[in-house]
Amino acid sequence: MVELETRELEYFIAVAEELHFGRAAVRLSIAQPALSKAIRRIEARLGVPLFVRSSRHVELTPAGKALQEHGRHALNAVSAAVRNARRAADAEDHLRLVLKPGGDAGLLSGILAEYAHQPDARRVDILFSGPADRSDFLRDGRADVGLLYAPFDDLDGLDHETLHVEDRVVIVPSGHRLAAHASARMSDLEGETLPRWKGVPGGDGTGPEVADAVQLLHMIRVGRMIGVLPRSLAEPVPDGVVCVPVTDAPPSRLVLAWNERDRRPLVASFVTAALRQRRHETRADLDAPEAPPGPQGERLPAEAAR
Repeated sequence: MVELETRELEYFIAVAEELHFGRAAVRLSIAQPALSKAIRRIEARLGVPLFVRSSRHVELTPAGKALQEHGRHALNAVSAAVRNARRAADAEDHLRLVLKPGGDAGLLSGILAEYAHQPDARRVDILFSGPADRSDFLRDGRADVGLLYAPFDDLDGLDHETLHVEDRVVIVPSGHRLAAHASARMSDLEGETLPRWKGVPGGDGTGPEVADAVQLLHMIRVGRMIGVLPRSLAEPVPDGVVCVPVTDAPPSRLVLAWNERDRRPLVASFVTAALRQRRHETRADLDAPEAPPGPQGERLPAEAAR
């Protein structure tokens, strides 16, 4: 059986991602000749070429693409094993929760309060990440639980529970042609400039790259693009932009997710608290008083009716 050391896989993954031996060597803090020699040694051991090299270009072979895909999973698994072993030995372990900034639909404070009532509650460390890697935090052990948005985040290898379902809105500058519309359809957005999300390959965006909703809203306000987001990520609506419901966009689900192999009581206790808080929120919505009709027959907010 051909065996590769973890360090060798790290060398290969760095070159596969950079497609440049010089940049990969800088990233790994080793000399470029040593890196080139290590890659040749890996290829000799496997008996297949992993890269097509020229003086100006480095490209993965089919074998290289396969090793990149499975090698990254292997490194993540090793990293997760080390982190879980260290956490299992720590009697004062903390629970790590990952989410995007503002990506809790207003539910996090209630969930944390409910969790604090659990007899085995631990301190919760909150980690913020960009748009592309929250799922990886859960797969490789950097976080224990996470708040993710379906269908946008990758839930492969994760267990999850839906906490909140909401519609999606298109966010446009206040002078945009859709700003005065009561609603829009996806077909209304054809030809518009949409964002490219940092670290997220593919997608339909052709506009500038953005890392989070704050950057997106700024670019929309100055007229560089429009964006479609779950409603809670666009609220409160800042000056200079307008949110218009998109009636035929699939709904967004905020989910609490965790690694499907993680059966620790630490995680189960937090999931239980989140589901209990979800039930409280649902009952509160059902018990809210219905607003009386307004002057023109429309419903007023309950606060305004008091």
